Amino acid sequence: MATSPDLADLARRLVRVHDAVLSGSAPPQDPREVVARSWRRTMSLGVDADAVRRVEPMAASALEDLRRRSRLSDVIDELRAPLLAAADASSYLVVVTDADGVVLWRSGAPRVKLHADRLGFVDGARWTESVVGTNAIGTALVEDAPVQLFSAEHYENAQVPWYCTAEPIHDPIDGTLLGVVDVSGPALTLHPAIRALVSAAARIAEASLWRRHSMRLDRLRRAAQPLLAGMQGPALVVDDHGWVAAQQGLSARDRIEVPHADRTLAVPGLGVCVPERLPEGWLIRPAADTSVVAVLDLTGTQACIEVRADASTWRVPLTPRHADMLALLSDAGPAGVTAADLSRRLHGDVDHQVTVRAEFSRLRRSAGALVAGAPYRIADGVLLSVRRG
Repeated sequence: MATSPDLADLARRLVRVHDAVLSGSAPPQDPREVVARSWRRTMSLGVDADAVRRVEPMAASALEDLRRRSRLSDVIDELRAPLLAAADASSYLVVVTDADGVVLWRSGAPRVKLHADRLGFVDGARWTESVVGTNAIGTALVEDAPVQLFSAEHYENAQVPWYCTAEPIHDPIDGTLLGVVDVSGPALTLHPAIRALVSAAARIAEASLWRRHSMRLDRLRRAAQPLLAGMQGPALVVDDHGWVAAQQGLSARDRIEVPHADRTLAVPGLGVCVPERLPEGWLIRPAADTSVVAVLDLTGTQACIEVRADASTWRVPLTPRHADMLALLSDAGPAGVTAADLSRRLHGDVDHQVTVRAEFSRLRRSAGALVAGAPYRIADGVLLSVRRG
């Protein structure tokens, strides 16, 4: 849409599509699939396209608390800088929300702010599909994907004079959705470069968050060097998210399961380990003489594996595919199976070996050192039984 030679004509055509779909008539052309999905969701939520209502923002004190707790507060200046420095910045707003769609920060042209104020598009307002219908912020949150909407692709008629371009921002440490960065303005001022500019801003923010994380890992690595120098045997030093800062006596790895003080860990390459608290992270080393007993429980609505090691017991939920794979590995015994074997047993042919390898990699992130590869099997020292209904 941003490359349309005639935005006014595009807006008129989209109004005809919007009005036809919402009235139950056959549209002159189908809306884009992302728009159609969002309209269906919005209609199912009972949002009135003709409603004229102001979205009430949260109290200033509650908003300030959300800002302080947001990981995006660390990079807000870097996030907004490239967008506010652009040549077209005088014609739009830059908005940053949290993962619940609450507007945390809003910057930009005063005259555009006045128009946004009439919609309730202000600091502290919740801008989700359930509240204001199809909009780039709310739809990007649902889809977890970049979304650009123009004119009557919005659901509510009050938003038809607008365009909006939104991009989710994820925490590079654990992949969680932190929020959305959005550029919104009068529909006929949409510039072809806006979408790329918003995407670049999101990536800059994620890269900055990763740099900050890397700096914390570097500090932990330096602090751990004297400790590791005085130890014998394999060990890891990780942060609170399981990212590896330092290691010795085993092949390099980037991340392990998140450590907890009340349970042992199954770490590939180390076996069963005991997490020991450090000032800014954890020391992970093999537990002495610890046996592992695991039960694959297929009797409930959610398959899971229950692991008992030393004095600790924990349960890991499994997808149906991962449960099937573990059951096959258990049946195969110590000899294990090849990727071709798993493909044949799971899919009925040998043509899905790439899929099987990817699924096993994901299984290993969940099950840790309970499984091993080459061939695929239950790891040595693990006694696994299957509880079937």
